[in-house]
Amino acid sequence: MDETIGNSSSSSNEHDMLTLQIQDLKAQVLDYKLKNELLEKEVRQLRKENAQLKRVPLFVAAVVDVLENGEVYLRQQGNNQEYLTVVNDKLHSTLKPGMKVAVNNTLSIVKIIGNIYDARVRVMELDEQPNVTFDQIGGLREEIEEVREAVEYPLTKPEIYKRIGVEPPKGILLYGPPGTGKTLIAKAVARQSRACFIRMSGSELVHKYIGEGAQLVRELFTLARERAPAIVFIDEIDAIGSMRTNDGTSGSAEVQRTLMQLLAEMDGFGNRGNIRIMAATNRIDMLDPALLRPGRFDRIIEIPLPDAEARIEILKIHSAKMTLSRKVDLAVVAELAGKTTGADLQAICREAGMMAIRRNADAVGQEDFIAAIRKVKREAPAPDARMYI
Repeated sequence: MDETIGNSSSSSNEHDMLTLQIQDLKAQVLDYKLKNELLEKEVRQLRKENAQLKRVPLFVAAVVDVLENGEVYLRQQGNNQEYLTVVNDKLHSTLKPGMKVAVNNTLSIVKIIGNIYDARVRVMELDEQPNVTFDQIGGLREEIEEVREAVEYPLTKPEIYKRIGVEPPKGILLYGPPGTGKTLIAKAVARQSRACFIRMSGSELVHKYIGEGAQLVRELFTLARERAPAIVFIDEIDAIGSMRTNDGTSGSAEVQRTLMQLLAEMDGFGNRGNIRIMAATNRIDMLDPALLRPGRFDRIIEIPLPDAEARIEILKIHSAKMTLSRKVDLAVVAELAGKTTGADLQAICREAGMMAIRRNADAVGQEDFIAAIRKVKREAPAPDARMYI
């Protein structure tokens, strides 16, 4: 009997050992399956990359015209070669003049790309709204209302203009001394209008090669039409909009070509669509008369130096987050800071805070503002406003 018990105990141990071995083998099989899947995934990726390297590159061409019988008239980008190719009926019905397509070595259309914009044009589109509102602009109530009537309301409240039966202004020009808030107003419009906002500087359209500036202007307005309703803001427009003269230089001729393209886009034979134009300049006396006529800039708004009341408002805005002493009288500060711009008043508040930090004070005092006024006025003398009259 003892022998029988021993045999059964031995067979049970062998069974347990075999069970453990089977479980271990199953675990190894599962591990190898996972490794195999990872290797297969890597092989697929390598095959895909290998196929990409072997693939014949495609060339970009522009559709000049869509002809009958399935023919398409193309112009290849770069070398300007023109040729005809034949496409199937389905592709033929979707193609339109101006589209960009990808073609292979046999000059057959492989796929439609759509419009491709210059990288310099794409970065002009504002992706994030500025954090500036009209409440953060001191004074300029009438000027801001004129801007909103011309730019913001036609996009946000078009039914009002349809009810009255009047066409809103197509564009506005802001002019005045530097630092009075022209660009700040444009930032507030970009936030309030909820439309595509495209901003640029006039100097960005001045280029070395012939036709490059005009091409950028065309692409800029093409992008604006695609994103409509849109606002195009041109800062320092005097860089390309100065009076045309015949000085015989190639650089001047290129600037004039860019200006003529801008004039045509603003109010030419073609339809501009639901696009509003804003521009700003410090030197309105330099601008070409063709740029200032109604139809291009229907409203020309002066942004003047702030008066005493506006200076107090601006000081309140820029000192709102500052810890001020009870003895600070902003009305007195505004009176002492006469004939200063909004940018100067912002600098005065900043310098007053720095004065308090320098003497390790708990709050900014009246003497800090007075010292800041002396410093800012010494560093930045008041601009000569005679040229803006």
